Amino acid sequence: MPKPAAVTKKNAVRGSRTGRPVMALLDLLGRRWTLRIVWELRDGPLTSRALRTACDDASPTVMQARLSELREAGLVELLPSDGYRLTPLGRELMESFLPLHHFAERWSKRIAS
Repeated sequence: MPKPAAVTKKNAVRGSRTGRPVMALLDLLGRRWTLRIVWELRDGPLTSRALRTACDDASPTVMQARLSELREAGLVELLPSDGYRLTPLGRELMESFLPLHHFAERWSKRIAS
């Protein structure tokens, strides 16, 4: 069985010898600022500067590295005039987070009381 295209020697999956797609995705999403970038792009495109501001002024170097990884993974695209936005695949990923978001909202209220 061939290895998934997203898993190459160049992009090793941390903590996994199998290179299964779910492990590759979790590896990508577990990198610093990656989930935050996806979350901030949920409502539409943002310029690089607006995205950095939304991400609490994260390091420009780290932000660009994460955006490059997300673009390579097909989750984010760069529009010449609007900035970065989620691709259809990125929006599908975001939709899969919504149940977790709703759970987290309920959970945080329970913890706070």
